[in-house]
Amino acid sequence: MTAAPTTPYLRLLTTTQFAFNTGFYAVLPYLATHLGTGLGMTGWLVGLVLGLRTFSQQGLFVIGGALTDRYGPRPVVLAGCALRIAGFGWLAFAGSTATVIGAVLLTGFAAALFSPAVESETAREAVRHEKRTGTPRAHVLARFSAAGQAGAFLGPLLGSLLLLLDAGFRAACLAGVLVFAAVLAGHARLMPHRAPVTRTAAHRGAVRQVFTSRPFLLLCLAYSSYLVAYNQLYLSLPAEVQRATGSQAALGWFFALSSLLVVCAQLPLTRWSAHRLAPRTALVAGLVTVAAGFAAVPLTPAGPAGLLPPAALVVLLTLGQMLLVPAARGLVPDLVDDRHLGLATGALSSVSGLAVLGGSAATGALLDAPAPVRWAALAAVPLTGAALALTLPMGADGKRRRGSRSGVDVEAPPTRSGGRTP
Repeated sequence: MTAAPTTPYLRLLTTTQFAFNTGFYAVLPYLATHLGTGLGMTGWLVGLVLGLRTFSQQGLFVIGGALTDRYGPRPVVLAGCALRIAGFGWLAFAGSTATVIGAVLLTGFAAALFSPAVESETAREAVRHEKRTGTPRAHVLARFSAAGQAGAFLGPLLGSLLLLLDAGFRAACLAGVLVFAAVLAGHARLMPHRAPVTRTAAHRGAVRQVFTSRPFLLLCLAYSSYLVAYNQLYLSLPAEVQRATGSQAALGWFFALSSLLVVCAQLPLTRWSAHRLAPRTALVAGLVTVAAGFAAVPLTPAGPAGLLPPAALVVLLTLGQMLLVPAARGLVPDLVDDRHLGLATGALSSVSGLAVLGGSAATGALLDAPAPVRWAALAAVPLTGAALALTLPMGADGKRRRGSRSGVDVEAPPTRSGGRTP
């Protein structure tokens, strides 16, 4: 059965995700090298700055979602675009530790506003499209996810092109500013207004109930180990590429490889795992696969084949990500009250962002350690998460989570939207 054509508004949201990721990934993969080589920061300080960026985004995701529920997506999206423009413009000219940290925090908070607003609005519109046309919401959400990955594929290539042309890191930041300015202009013109929602005290005890759930906290810790590991794509991967080749020219291709793997393999891999693996098993398998990526780096040859270690890291880390992320988010409804599902989903990102803040400084300090010690320590992080994940319930079977079989997370958004109309 052919899916019904999507609405212009859904196409706007999907295009936005593509553009936002293009501008973001044109800059982020090259930030660590800019901080270390260009500005002379030590390894631990580079790790701390990258951790602050992740925390200001992931850690404040709940705030962006709450503001969206309160004021509607339009003002939150516009504010996120404006802050991203200011942050990247500031980062282009920041020359001291304090100014870099300020710019990085601003860019991270911009995403904490923009991403939950666009994602929740896309989910809300996908539900309406499903009711109106009969097309499963997973089709719409899969297109949205694919558009984001396409942007993540194109962005590093744009950044690499600017570096190859000797335009430098500043030019990559300013290119990002232009992309976000276009997104801001498009949404200012096309995104509809929505009346603010009156808040009540009905769920005042939700935070206490969610954060006193031991299984949910264990899931947060296990998921945090993945995010700390994933952050190494921006910290340890650039260092490994620099060590192997003497330049950063190949870095964009590795990010492109990761995005292509997700675009091509996420749907079939998640469909396969949903039929054959319980959610807890998929989570553990994903974390072990991520650990294998770090363990494989010192085992692969250097010299002419110097790009094999970072390639092994990227492939195994991405495969682990594709296994564990849908499984982890699919476990959330089994661990918390359904009335608090939206809060718990946001809290999963916030707790993980806090873990990255602390973990990035520690892993950044490992850049100066001997290679076997460094990669063994990095592999231990997701292995510890896998051990924690083994204590969780197995989770309900895949039949309850129709969206997770398609590789997209749809259980939380319908609960958060609650059938609300603009």
